[in-house]
Amino acid sequence: MRLSELKTGDIGVVVKILGHGAFRKRVMEMGFVKGRPVRVLLHAPLRDPIKYGVMNYEVSLRTAEAHMIEVVKVDDPAQLKRLESAGTLEVHEEAEMIVHDEHRTINVALIGNPNCGKTTLFNTLSGATEHVGNYSGVTVDAKKRVFHHAGYTFNIVDLPGTYSLSTYSPEELYVRRYLHDNTPDVIVNVVDSSNLERNLYLTTELIDMDRRMVIALNMYDELRASGCELDYGMLGGMIGVPMVPVVARSGEGIERLMETVIEVYNDVQPHVRHVHVSLGADTEGAVRQLVDAIKSNDAIERRFSPRYVAIKLLEGDREAERQLDGCDNCDSILKLRDELRGQLTAMHDEDIAAQVAGAKYGFIAGALAETMSCTSTDSRETTRLVDSVVTNKLFGFPIFFAIMFFIFWATFFLGQFPMDWIETTVDWLSGAVDRLMPDGPLKDLVADGIIGGVGGVIVFLPNILILYFCISFMEDSGYMARAAFIMDKVMHRIGLHGKSFIPLVMGFGCNVPAIMASRAIESHSSRLITILINPFMSCSARVPLYVLLIGTFFPAHAAVVFMGVYLTGVLVAVVTARMLRRTMFRKEETPFVMELPPYRVPTLRSSLRHTWGKGKEYLRKMGGIILVASVAVWALNYFPLGNADDPETNSYLETAGKVVNPVMEPLGFSWRSSVAALAGVPAKEIVVSTLGVLYTGDEAENAAKLGARLESVNPATGRPDFTAAEALSFMVFILLYCPCLATVTAIARETGSWKWAAFSVVYNTLVAWVVAFAVYRVALLVL
Repeated sequence: MRLSELKTGDIGVVVKILGHGAFRKRVMEMGFVKGRPVRVLLHAPLRDPIKYGVMNYEVSLRTAEAHMIEVVKVDDPAQLKRLESAGTLEVHEEAEMIVHDEHRTINVALIGNPNCGKTTLFNTLSGATEHVGNYSGVTVDAKKRVFHHAGYTFNIVDLPGTYSLSTYSPEELYVRRYLHDNTPDVIVNVVDSSNLERNLYLTTELIDMDRRMVIALNMYDELRASGCELDYGMLGGMIGVPMVPVVARSGEGIERLMETVIEVYNDVQPHVRHVHVSLGADTEGAVRQLVDAIKSNDAIERRFSPRYVAIKLLEGDREAERQLDGCDNCDSILKLRDELRGQLTAMHDEDIAAQVAGAKYGFIAGALAETMSCTSTDSRETTRLVDSVVTNKLFGFPIFFAIMFFIFWATFFLGQFPMDWIETTVDWLSGAVDRLMPDGPLKDLVADGIIGGVGGVIVFLPNILILYFCISFMEDSGYMARAAFIMDKVMHRIGLHGKSFIPLVMGFGCNVPAIMASRAIESHSSRLITILINPFMSCSARVPLYVLLIGTFFPAHAAVVFMGVYLTGVLVAVVTARMLRRTMFRKEETPFVMELPPYRVPTLRSSLRHTWGKGKEYLRKMGGIILVASVAVWALNYFPLGNADDPETNSYLETAGKVVNPVMEPLGFSWRSSVAALAGVPAKEIVVSTLGVLYTGDEAENAAKLGARLESVNPATGRPDFTAAEALSFMVFILLYCPCLATVTAIARETGSWKWAAFSVVYNTLVAWVVAFAVYRVALLVL
């Protein structure tokens, strides 16, 4: 808890001082150090300031200052008595025992450039299975985990990748505000060792903040392989921050990294010191004047270093100005800032932000010139060679489409073998239930509701895993960024941004994280359009339905039809994007600035971990929403009892389906198809499980043969419910109609308005009906 939360008469033992630099040093000099007991003596009439007793003297702190001191409240009467009666040494020993466990909790924030390996390091440290990829924008929110090491508890946060701490992009603003609102004990600045000059720019800004920090030189194996040598000990001494070489994906250097974090936390790391990155005589003079003005206001100094705030104010940073709102002398600070900006602009030909950036890159270049030597001058020759082929104007698009075709082929054909094995197991289980259980509702529930529903979906798990493995391999290799590069002009012509391509491709896995990944798009209108068209990208939840219907009705042309379904979604997304750009959003241009990382050979461990993470998520749905939905669908289809004796009696589900079906009949839907589509609104996986329940036959040994059931003649109509035309129409409708509830919620959250979520539900469903109708009519003529 915080010192400010204690009541009059309470005693707390200091655990740690939050904040940074001068504020932290001043408070510790006043006696608020780890292990010291502090008694709350008196609150002022207006509750602020508060008088405390520490080290046998009295001191007052404002509530905001006391809030930056973390304490453990002493409630044990025996401990209180010992603290009050013991001598100085005994008090300290008693307090150390009380604070021991709390002090051994370290809050760590991972900060670094996009694609520097933060999330890989996060996974390696904490054992998590978060999504990683060899392109920027993978982490779009803070991810948190708790783990234990060397007797310490680590609360670790993986923050979005950012090139700087300005407010150009949502990620930069997110990280900036996180550091303002939270005070991590240690920042682990993750840098890409193969691109130090660019990565260390963010490091200089963190140095300006004067926070306790460790630099993780990630991908250090690539630096060695490039023929370069880095004296990281000397470099760390120059900038006042310890550096530890690591290879996050293999675990190399992780032990030493954690030891260094503990040393920095306990203030025993010899390299730690605060340095000033020189910005040139003129700019430094202006910074010093602003720092003197800012230091007169404690409210600013508690959160950020006055030097950091001064530099940001000179750069014209709006977030820095916002943080001054309400302070006592903010008007005079801003007035001084404006005068200094005018002087610097008159003295130099470039704006102040460019002056600061130039000075910092000059500092970095000088430091690396003294500490790094390279025998090879062209470490990215392999990347350039591969790029000359995969981004070539003649070969780029054919290669991309060939890769996508291969993924669809592998998903369908390679997945067929394990799919058959699982289907055989489901058959055996269904037969066992038929033999061992007596006839009645319970047997029907297990055989038709649970095995027919869940078993009808779980057989497609191999297809899901293969699809995710292929996408993961593309992401980790660095090819995904190239795909965005070659598609930029195409995206531009439909009114979008090259960066929109990656969230759209991510939508083939799951629309929810893909929509969240749209945050990396700086243009507001492009980001909004990307979010709204993303549900047209066919997520993996729809794959079981495609495999079922394509395998049943188009086995000879499976890969072509599979790819055709996906391209239909892409085509509808393109048309929608052009319509939105021309009608609802004015044209908004932003430059296409995106890092093209070097190609890397993905590790099998990383790809399998990512794939299995998605597999576990799919299995959790099996035992959760799909199981519940299957049982519900079975019950609605089973009752009211008596429909076996009276053919005129319809089940509740059939009655509801026939009420809705007049709207869906023009698409070739039967009432069962309509019910399955309705059931898929919460989650698209439910569509197949619903069909599995509705089309379970009387012969238990054939319960898993859902494709055969779909082809069989319906006694009520004298024709099959599904033919090739109906199958195409049904797939297209499920592809395009309203997003699942999780996606609708993500749209509302990312756009900040439920009106866009409602628009997506209504618009997508109308488009789905129209396109499915057209496909059905054409298919009837052709097939």
